[in-house]
Amino acid sequence: MKLKPASISKVILAVILTGGITVRTGAQVIAESNYSFTAKQAVEYAMKNSVQVKNALIDTRIQQQTNREITASAYPQITGTINVQDYVKLPTQLIPGEFFGQPAGTYLPVQFGTKYNGSYGANLRQILFDGQVFIGLQARKTSIDYAESNVAVTKEMIKTNVYKIYYQLVIGKKQIALLDANIARAEKLLHDTKALYENGFQERLDVDRVNVTLSNLKTQKLTIENQLQTGYIALKQLMGMPVKANLVLTDTLDESALKDGILDEPVRYEDRKEFQLLQHVEKLNRFDIKRHKYTYIPTITLTGSYNRMAQREKLNFFKSGEMWFPTAYIGLQIDIPIFDGFARDARIKTAKLNLQKTQNNIASLKNQIDMEVDSSKLSIRNALAMLDEQVKNMKLAEEVYNQTKIKYDQGLGSNLEITNAETELRTAQNNYFSALYDAIIARIDYLKAVGKLE
Repeated sequence: MKLKPASISKVILAVILTGGITVRTGAQVIAESNYSFTAKQAVEYAMKNSVQVKNALIDTRIQQQTNREITASAYPQITGTINVQDYVKLPTQLIPGEFFGQPAGTYLPVQFGTKYNGSYGANLRQILFDGQVFIGLQARKTSIDYAESNVAVTKEMIKTNVYKIYYQLVIGKKQIALLDANIARAEKLLHDTKALYENGFQERLDVDRVNVTLSNLKTQKLTIENQLQTGYIALKQLMGMPVKANLVLTDTLDESALKDGILDEPVRYEDRKEFQLLQHVEKLNRFDIKRHKYTYIPTITLTGSYNRMAQREKLNFFKSGEMWFPTAYIGLQIDIPIFDGFARDARIKTAKLNLQKTQNNIASLKNQIDMEVDSSKLSIRNALAMLDEQVKNMKLAEEVYNQTKIKYDQGLGSNLEITNAETELRTAQNNYFSALYDAIIARIDYLKAVGKLE
């Protein structure tokens, strides 16, 4: 049986394209690079080691630092200054000549000042009110909530894929075990058929027919083993585990557990991580509108300065006894916006349009969630019903094969009958594993749709 290659390939390809996906989270660690995990432990490991989750958490820390920068705008801004000037050529001023007894209309060039000038001091700037800073301070918590929601969305995506690949591999292990039993049965049938052929009771065609069956079984086993190797690599990459590490999956499949809690979960949009994320985006859009509206309000800033200045003919500013002249002021600056060519109005309208887009996305997501819930309910009902039918069908095929084998061993049946019964049994087994895989995927998709995937 082929483990639904198209579906499996999509899951594994998605993991590879997303790029990657020590605390041991309660798992049994066999050695430094050997791990034994249940499905839940695999998810817990991925939540701590997945590259995507780590980067999403770093984005949260980046937002925290951005918030610190916004907060800093509300604190006093103090700068120190040191200034030294060497006038290679002193500036020249023209003084009316009549001040010195010269004819009217004449000017005398005069140079004022000293060769060296220096000053040092400090300047203070404190924002008393700025609408954009005020809104930025209000939006800090929402921006952190947005970053944390983005982490939750990333974790949900990783969690979903970990569960799907994990149980795909568990099914593969179970299928390999069943194939081993089928191969052993075919090998015994081949031995018996050869013995009958050598004694003249069977034709060469009968031996060849069993040989073909055995070859097909071995080829099928090799194909699934290769798929499992690829699946293990994808799972380890998704979890953030070294690809060369040895991973042992300890969970088994209980068909009855697939039905637990199904279709009983109440559906709330707020349970979906994507919905929570868009709610935070909507809040940030509203803050953005307020921020631009507040630019119509005057800004008020407190300013102050203290400086000491000196003038020297020689570069000896700190010579004992030389004079320094202090200056100081404190002031209040009010900036009143009057006209900016309608730039503020354009920014406000742009922010409102972004809010409308987010609201459209929220409405679309609600509709998508409704569709996913209804679709997943239908899928899981069908998958569970199909699984029940395939379990019955596989048991019936086993009984038919066993009865046919008894007749064959007693010489009452033909080789063709036993071959046909074996083919029908393998078909029933293939259909069972396909139904089992569909049921698991449907359960995971349903729990994700209702926001209850743990």
